[in-house]
Amino acid sequence: MSEEKIKIEVRNLNLFYGTFQALRDISLQIPEKRITAIIGPSGCGKSSFLRTLNRLHDLIPGAVVKGEVILDGRNIYTDSVDVVELRKRVGMVFQRPCAFPMSVYDNVAYGPRLHGVRRKRQLDEIVEKSLKMANLWEEVKDRLHERAQNLSGGQQQRLVIARVLAVNPEVILMDEPASALDPISTARLEELIIELKKNYTIVIVTHNLQQAARVSDYTAFLLNGELVEVGRTQEIFVNPKDKRTEDYITGRFG
Repeated sequence: MSEEKIKIEVRNLNLFYGTFQALRDISLQIPEKRITAIIGPSGCGKSSFLRTLNRLHDLIPGAVVKGEVILDGRNIYTDSVDVVELRKRVGMVFQRPCAFPMSVYDNVAYGPRLHGVRRKRQLDEIVEKSLKMANLWEEVKDRLHERAQNLSGGQQQRLVIARVLAVNPEVILMDEPASALDPISTARLEELIIELKKNYTIVIVTHNLQQAARVSDYTAFLLNGELVEVGRTQEIFVNPKDKRTEDYITGRFG
C-alpha cells in the first residue's frame, strides 16, 4: 500500500457504547480512489467501524470514540471540524435504500438545496449529472417528478447513490448496499461501484465474500472488534497471513 496515496488513516481507534467496547485499537490506511472492503462475521464491528469515518456515532447517546481518523492529513475528531461539512465530503449509503418520501428530482436536489443551491437551472444540471453518474438517468428521466418510492429497490439504491454524489463527496461509505437487492440489481450496483472509484474513494462493508473479491482493491478482516488482517484483496483471499482469516474465508466459521 506504500505506493498508494492515502485518503484516510485510522490510528488506534477504539469505540465504546457505554461500557461495551465495539472496536479495539484499529489502525489501517484507506487509499485514495480505491475500493476497500470490510469483511467479517455478524457483530464483529464492520458497520460500527464504517460509521466512525464520518462521525455518525455522534448521533448515538453513550457512544465514545477514542483514537484518530485522519482525512487528508486532518483528524476528524477535533472540535474544530464542521461535522455537516465532513458528512458532505464523506457520504454514506445504507443497507436498505432510504429514498426520501418525495419525488426522484427532490431526492437528488435535497443535499445541494441544503448547502445553498437555489437556482433551478443549476439544480437541474446537478440532478441530471448525478443520476447519470449513478447509471439511473435513462431509467428515470421521464419520471423525475414521480414519488421515489415508486422505483424498484435496485433503482432506489442507485437513487440514494445519486443523492450522495449530488453534493460532490470525496469518500463514499457503503454499508452492505446490495443486501436487500436481487442478483440482477446487485450486479448493476457492483458495476456502478467499480465505475465510481475513478473519482471517489469507496469503503464498502459486505457479508458477501464473493462481492468483496469482485469489487475491492483492498480488504480488511474484522473479528470481535479487532482488525485481524488488511491487505490487497487478492492476497487476503489467496494467501492470508492469519489462520483466522483463512478459516473465515474458507467458511469454517462466520
